[in-house]
Amino acid sequence: MRKLIAYFIRYHVAVNIFIIGFVLFGIIGLLSLKSSFFPLVDSKIITVSIAYPGASPQEIEEGIVLQIEDNLKGLKGVDRVTSVSRENSGTITVEIQKGENIDFMLLEVKNAVDRVPSFPTGMEPLIVAKNEEVRETISFAVNGKGIPLATLKQIGRQIENELRAIEGISQVELTGFPDEEIEIAVNEINLLAYNLTFDEVAQAVSQSNILVTGGNIKTDAEEYLIRANNRNYYGDELSNVVIKASNDGKTIRLKDVAIVRDRFSEIPNATYFNQELAVDISITSTNNEDLASSAEKVNQYVEDYNQKNNNVHLDVVRDRSVTLNQRTQLLTENAIMGMLLVLIFLSLFLNTRLAFWVAFGLPISFLGMFVFAGQFDVTINIFSLFGMIIVLGILVDDGIVIGENIYQHYEKGKTPIQAAIDGTMEVIPPVVSAIITTILAFSLFFFLESRIGEFFGEVAVIVILTLAISLIEALIILPAHLAHSKALHKSTVVENPSKIKQFFAKMREINKLGDRFMVFLRDKVYSPTISFVLKFKMLSLGIFVALLVLTFGSVGGGIIGMTLFPSIASDTVSIELEMPNGTNVKVTDSIISMIEDKSFIVNKEFTEEYLEGTGKKLFENTILTLNSSSSATLRINLLPGEERPDVISSSLVANRLRELVGPVIGTERLIFGSGGNFGGNPVSVSLLSNNIDELKAAKLELKSILETNPLLKDVSDNDPAGIKEIRLELKESAYLLGLDLRTVMNQVRSGFFGVQAQRFQRGQDEIRVWVRYDRSNRESINDLDDMRIVAPSGERVTLKDIAVYTIERGDVAINHLDGQREIQVSADLKNPSTSVTDILDDIQATILPKIQSKYPTISASFEGQNREKTKLSRSLKSAGIPILLLIYITIAFTFRSYSQPLLLILLVPFSLTAVGWGHWLLGFPVNILSLLGIIALVGIMVNDGLVLIGKFNSNLKAGMLFDDALMDAGKSRFRAIFLTSLTTIAGLAPLLLEKSRQAQFLKPMAISVSFGIAYATILTLLLLPLFLSFSNSIKKNTKWLATGKKVTKEEVERAIKEQKEEHES
Repeated sequence: MRKLIAYFIRYHVAVNIFIIGFVLFGIIGLLSLKSSFFPLVDSKIITVSIAYPGASPQEIEEGIVLQIEDNLKGLKGVDRVTSVSRENSGTITVEIQKGENIDFMLLEVKNAVDRVPSFPTGMEPLIVAKNEEVRETISFAVNGKGIPLATLKQIGRQIENELRAIEGISQVELTGFPDEEIEIAVNEINLLAYNLTFDEVAQAVSQSNILVTGGNIKTDAEEYLIRANNRNYYGDELSNVVIKASNDGKTIRLKDVAIVRDRFSEIPNATYFNQELAVDISITSTNNEDLASSAEKVNQYVEDYNQKNNNVHLDVVRDRSVTLNQRTQLLTENAIMGMLLVLIFLSLFLNTRLAFWVAFGLPISFLGMFVFAGQFDVTINIFSLFGMIIVLGILVDDGIVIGENIYQHYEKGKTPIQAAIDGTMEVIPPVVSAIITTILAFSLFFFLESRIGEFFGEVAVIVILTLAISLIEALIILPAHLAHSKALHKSTVVENPSKIKQFFAKMREINKLGDRFMVFLRDKVYSPTISFVLKFKMLSLGIFVALLVLTFGSVGGGIIGMTLFPSIASDTVSIELEMPNGTNVKVTDSIISMIEDKSFIVNKEFTEEYLEGTGKKLFENTILTLNSSSSATLRINLLPGEERPDVISSSLVANRLRELVGPVIGTERLIFGSGGNFGGNPVSVSLLSNNIDELKAAKLELKSILETNPLLKDVSDNDPAGIKEIRLELKESAYLLGLDLRTVMNQVRSGFFGVQAQRFQRGQDEIRVWVRYDRSNRESINDLDDMRIVAPSGERVTLKDIAVYTIERGDVAINHLDGQREIQVSADLKNPSTSVTDILDDIQATILPKIQSKYPTISASFEGQNREKTKLSRSLKSAGIPILLLIYITIAFTFRSYSQPLLLILLVPFSLTAVGWGHWLLGFPVNILSLLGIIALVGIMVNDGLVLIGKFNSNLKAGMLFDDALMDAGKSRFRAIFLTSLTTIAGLAPLLLEKSRQAQFLKPMAISVSFGIAYATILTLLLLPLFLSFSNSIKKNTKWLATGKKVTKEEVERAIKEQKEEHES
């Protein structure tokens, strides 16, 4: 290594080539990075989609879902299986374990599905597919006054095709309308008159409306294709289809017995943009597409379209690139401010030229990182930028240690080149170990499960790549620059100095002030303190322990808050309305419209209070969507976070709207969501049992308890009351006529649900042709009573003569979790900053045991944020211990000591004192991100200890007494330790002081690192020497007990033992 360093010092042209390479390839790498809102992560979800028209949830559960779930049990690589069985459809969701190959697991799941021996007839083919990760980019509404929905859809399709033709845009989705269909509406009178059945009508249509090839005729001259091209795509074209023909030459055509119409399906689906009927177009980005550039192209298209058209208007509903750009700008500004602070502190306490070359490592390290970042799928997003901010202050740590040491060697009278070589070689072991331990600590993020663990993997990539490049810079580039820099040459007086020399002259005066301040801290503050600590060891240790115990007590007592996940700033308020199934769409529409009217009052109130004089309104737009007759949502898009006062949060708007709306009677579920719940709902409990009665009773009891908790809101479950069912039973007379229940139900289904005669593609829409009663013949229960059922003999009897019925509520959806029936009860926090851990503890310790004592078959699983926390904790335990062991081995290898690494690692728990009180001081609860900050802190804080122990061992080898070696190590490394901590804190300081709502999500991790490293400086300079002293006493007394001879403090230390071994050999 000495030869390599000497080579680059002597031939500094090679160093410049290195720099030019980093700069050129770094800029190319930076420009090639894509932007995204969150880091790119691979999907770990496989879904099995079930379509079974006309089937009930119970039919889908028993006939399909249970069979597939049985085959998936025990499949290696599967984390868990959940399913939902609904009317007409179902979904089985298979979650894959971290580290498993999703494509291989897709084949395994397909094999498991294929092993099911049989499925019900009438079911459509199953679709087994992996979920592709797509990211919301931008959405806009197509609207215009008085334009009907069919026309808006047609325009929307045209726009969709034009957008797909733009490079970089592939995922375009058009919503806001029901499916199109062709309805063949018959009535009972015509069926009787022409002696027809639904099946006969459907069969006639399917057999005549065809596009079929019948083969080829090859003559000597040419070839002919035999073909029947009788495919009609619209309802009016089907009117002349022959349904029946008799021997007397009479033909019955479709128009004689039915009304044929093109129409939207009866399931309501409509979107209103600012109370105008609209069609919504959403553009999402795949992992191969750039969010910012895609949004820019769409915005340009919208602008051009609006200039060309007057009647139809495109309005941007939500543009994620705006928020991304704002957050990117915010974090970039914080990074620049952090970099400036680092430069200022370096210049203040180091020789200015020395500080310049140390700081020169910052851009080189970042550019070097950009060279390789793209190969690890890094994008420009808030997490990657946060990683750059974290590493900002750490980068100069090795530069400070090496630069400071080179300068000390130069002051001893060595030549600049020799000082550079010797100074670098002396600190290589601790510097390399420091970088390796930091890399090891951050590498833990790669093994963390849960969504947040995957996101912070990108932080680790940034930190590790940048630190690796910084190590190369510090060991090769920095010594070469310092060896040829004027920093290692005595200044000479010049009569007419240049402005640059005048600047450095002034900076030298500032350096002297910085030096005096540093000397004051070292000699007047630190020296007496360390003397006191080493003199009164037990008292000093007691103080540190007492502070740690006080911190844990404050956390337990609620003084320092704790929660699972921080709240993410949201620019959206979402109101979800669920009415009892079967509710008339007019009722649902009137309630959601009333809520929208109340929202306009909220908009007016807050605009007048907080935005008066700005010319802006709080609400950018409102999107009302009717999803079905009983379900609707209202989405309110607020001004972006940077354009509205911090006091106006989405939760404030949601809570105020809830107050104005008040209680709404008759709703099944009404949620005033304000977004920002990372990882799911704060409170989410899945009740599991195969005893349906106990499950539903336990759900009601748990909901009623949670609804009384004043800290919670939006208590809901996934088991709403089902639609009212008319349950038929046959009379004996039906069997006498040769009928059975299946035959009767098939005919009832044909009339009221419909027989699917055909299904074909019309443009981009799949069209289904349905044969059923006209709407006027299926609007009341009397229509069901009067329906004519055809007996095997051909006789037609009314349904009321052969059947009776009862009316009961059925199931809307049947949920399974790992093979058991599940009902999930969830709730949100009224105040996002409230600690949820106490609520969850109360549920687990008090509420659930009471429920389980009443309903013994019930078990519970905590979902939402708690499940994310469990996954994170589980992976932390499995990966954390090996990584901690690797850190220990790295330090032990550096110092060739068993005890010194342990003493360093022992410092980590004591840093929790500052972490806890840092959160309390800045008003943040300790959460999962704080834990990730502590993980990062482990690697960072070990660095300072390595430097101090390295100097301590060198002092012992130089012949100093133990106590003198310890005192001198603290004093001589005081500046380096103080500066490395100061620069790390300085890099994070702008983010800590940032008031913007957009930065609050990342603050807990920054608090852990900055406050932890500040306190770690004290721990390293005071507690570590104390630990070394205790360790020495234990080793000395142990050896005395073993040998019975007088033992000196020095001879039991590993550094002295090694020195003796070297002399002996």
